[in-house]
Amino acid sequence: MDDKHMQIGEVAARTELSLRTIRHYEEAGLVIPSARSQGGFRLYTENDVARLMVIRRMKPLGFTLDQMRDLLDVTDRLDGHTELDAGEREALLERVRAYERSAAEQVEKLRVQLSRAEDFAATLRARLPEDAPARP
Repeated sequence: MDDKHMQIGEVAARTELSLRTIRHYEEAGLVIPSARSQGGFRLYTENDVARLMVIRRMKPLGFTLDQMRDLLDVTDRLDGHTELDAGEREALLERVRAYERSAAEQVEKLRVQLSRAEDFAATLRARLPEDAPARP
């Protein structure tokens, strides 16, 4: 097997995604293996891993599969070898900006939730006797 290709198990370990999740993203058209081995095994490249990492980062922020697909399409077009005219390039960049704004809003909401969760944990700790053994 070529050093530039990885089987799904290695990709799963690197991305911390399950095999099932990676296959689901393939079925959804988000990440298609770059090749297949002679035995029919999915083979992935570093670019495929990078796409999966984008998806993995979008998921906890509440982005839908359609939004993930759209952003990946936009970045593919921006990174592609096809020349874009200035208007098309700017329109694509504006879509990326919209996703960035949405991600920033979600991150702020998660910060508020985390702060509330930390306050709650501190409230519970305060109720425990000081000599109680701490549990991990």
